[in-house]
Amino acid sequence: MAYKRQIDRLPIIPADAKVQTVVCHYCIVGCGYKAYSWDINRQGGVAAADNVFGEDLSVQQYAQSAAWYAPSMYNVVKQDGRDVHLVVKPDHDCVVNSGLASARGARIAEMSYSRARQTQMQRLTDPLVWRYGQLQPTSWDDALDLVARVTARIVKDRGEDALVVSASDHGGAGGGYEFTWGTGKLYFEAMKVRNIRIHNRPAYNSEVHATRDMGIGELNNCYEDAELADTIFVVGANPLEAQTNYFLNHWIPNLRGSTASLKDSETPGEEHPAARIVFVDPRRTVSVNACEAEAGPDNVLHLPVKAGTDMVLLNAMFTYIADQGWVDQEFIDAHTAVAGTETGADQSQMLPRKPSTKGQPAPLTTFADAVERNRTSLEQAAEITGLSVDDIRKAAEWIAQPKGDNARRRTMFAYEKGLIWGNDNYRTNGALVNLALATGNVGRPGGGVVRLGGHQEGYVRPSDAHVGRPAPYVDQLLINGEGAVHHIWGCDNYKTTLNAMQFKRTYKERSDKVKDAINSVPYGDREALVNAIVAAIDDGGLFVVDVDIVPTSIGEAAHVILPAATSGEINLTSMNGERRMRITERYMDPPGQAMGDAIIAARLANNMERVLREMGDAAYADKFQGFDWQTEEDVFEDGYRKNAAGGEHVTYDRLRAMGTNGFQEPATGFENGEIVGTKRLYADGQFGTDDGRALFLVAEWGGLQAEGKEAERERFPFLINNGRANLVWQSAYLDKENEMVMDRWPYPFIDMHPDDMAKLSVAEGDLVEVWNDVGSTQAMVYPTPSARPGETFMLFGYPSGVQGNVVNAGVNELIIPNYKNTWANIRKLADKPASVDHLSFKSKEYRI
Repeated sequence: MAYKRQIDRLPIIPADAKVQTVVCHYCIVGCGYKAYSWDINRQGGVAAADNVFGEDLSVQQYAQSAAWYAPSMYNVVKQDGRDVHLVVKPDHDCVVNSGLASARGARIAEMSYSRARQTQMQRLTDPLVWRYGQLQPTSWDDALDLVARVTARIVKDRGEDALVVSASDHGGAGGGYEFTWGTGKLYFEAMKVRNIRIHNRPAYNSEVHATRDMGIGELNNCYEDAELADTIFVVGANPLEAQTNYFLNHWIPNLRGSTASLKDSETPGEEHPAARIVFVDPRRTVSVNACEAEAGPDNVLHLPVKAGTDMVLLNAMFTYIADQGWVDQEFIDAHTAVAGTETGADQSQMLPRKPSTKGQPAPLTTFADAVERNRTSLEQAAEITGLSVDDIRKAAEWIAQPKGDNARRRTMFAYEKGLIWGNDNYRTNGALVNLALATGNVGRPGGGVVRLGGHQEGYVRPSDAHVGRPAPYVDQLLINGEGAVHHIWGCDNYKTTLNAMQFKRTYKERSDKVKDAINSVPYGDREALVNAIVAAIDDGGLFVVDVDIVPTSIGEAAHVILPAATSGEINLTSMNGERRMRITERYMDPPGQAMGDAIIAARLANNMERVLREMGDAAYADKFQGFDWQTEEDVFEDGYRKNAAGGEHVTYDRLRAMGTNGFQEPATGFENGEIVGTKRLYADGQFGTDDGRALFLVAEWGGLQAEGKEAERERFPFLINNGRANLVWQSAYLDKENEMVMDRWPYPFIDMHPDDMAKLSVAEGDLVEVWNDVGSTQAMVYPTPSARPGETFMLFGYPSGVQGNVVNAGVNELIIPNYKNTWANIRKLADKPASVDHLSFKSKEYRI
């Protein structure tokens, strides 16, 4: 195991150090941190008056105390051109994490660019253009002029559908609301780009179309609800790995029974015993193990469904709960669809309220109609899901059976990629929301039906109505030779797409045509260069522009690379999984010439306007006006303040004053020096539909929906489930040069049952090839006795082994990828290589 960089002591933070607000940008939890910086030639003292904590540091500090920080939380960076000490440590006063730090957030400082300490030296520092047969540094003016001239030429000659865009839509991972407004105004307002895709899926769409169609936004409760719930019901999520401090700080205390009474309830003072928890997941995760260790096995129920059958389970519980009369009829009558309101039908007929359309794959309807249309017996569900009738019944009881005093059970429904990237996204998502609505667990304390999420959110853009629904399948479009120019913003489609091998092969062929054309031009002749690029595009080539903070796999195909700044190097705003919005303040200089994404978008727009005027198209050039931003705050004023719900109440200064606790969106006012927010959505019973009534959904089972999945399951013996791991979740792109992290995971692991390992004659640490008709990839074997024979789990999107290589092109009707239901074969490639010979392959579970 690699060690930290020769650190045997750390400087003491002086009492007058600069203190700034930071929100960790590596996952949706959004833990609060403080950045402390001070001049390189000074440090504080051990006396309480001489350090920023006001503590006697001559006394040993316990780990994770308010006055303690680790080597990973320290660095030396540039601030206004001068070297300064930097400490980024968790804020004990933040209600999100209460001083806890994750394996990612605890390394914010050491993952910062520092020439003094040689960290993150792979960061992009200058614009790069392809010339002299390789990428060469250049000026912003030179790079942006080339991008604008090629892009303007193409969109004028071929139309804006010839411009393809890949853009991260989360905002929180280093870009914020500023990122989404800057790119959104460029591509959705100045232009009307239809062929746009999101960072982790091949189209511009929502992963939760169904819940939104039913009137329920996906981030509708607050973290406190996990403390108040009687039951937490989790589908396709592994919160210990991927929402670490939300799980540790808000779930575990409730599961331990340490929340003695409800602090936010319809019946204040009501006793609140330890919560129960249900996990729906084909595999036994470390989250299941942790809950059993903390809450006791009797309070944890793991339902290891057969891959892709979640909808059947949800429908069976919905049916059973309705038949038992455990629904919240008062809530249903007052706040959900009433039969006949649009059809004119007699109420007793309970006809669907809205028929399905191409953009809405299943009917939206009333409670009674949904019960009948989704009717599934416990026995039917047991046969399809592989679960027992008793376990399905127990889960339904834990969700909805009234408590001893006949009080309603508070159930929080939580889901993530295992559901939304699994089988039949739309109907399965709707089946879960049906359960939450039927039991009245939306908009009430201890309830919610919520995504656990990936990144933080920061989403304000002009209307995307022109994109359409379903949105274009952009990756297939590129594979088919369509599109002429590709702008990429903060994502790597080589690692995070499906059908990845074919995508990479075709993409490289197309981009290489343009590289060859550039190589043939006498240097310095810009007009000849643009003509050559356009000619190569006419011959099937693709001109690629990549905006990012580090070199990426897809960036190897780029002709222009633009260096972006990230969190802490610019001011940015974002919201976490409970809609808690805060500012991360700039505490260091970006490397070299790097700029924030929104400012890059503005400079590109400025150049597009100039070039179009030179081309004589003043009307088109006028569309690129309004990008005169100089700072991220200018972008925020233009975007969030004018367009977000309640945005008029929110300013940078007000966010700075509110620190790491911020406020929960949407803002509703500004009183007593604080922004007034919204603790949980739908507490007023008004949902996001035309009449304010929520809708149920018809979720009829049809087997594995995405094209080719049934045949693949029949042909190949191993399920290749996939997902995240704590150490590298949403930080692997920065960790490629981090010795400690890459020493632990030099290759993506694949969890396998020992019996499967024996059949394949592989041992721990051996390298295996995973292959099927779509492609192949490699992984490192990790013995996992808790895995079911024939079912594996592989790390997703890893640089040294891309799981997407073996995921076929099948998607749902709205172009949502099914990454999870993938089957393949496995064969041994090599014995354990020397780079993994020293690693531990002990069980990831822990025991008390």
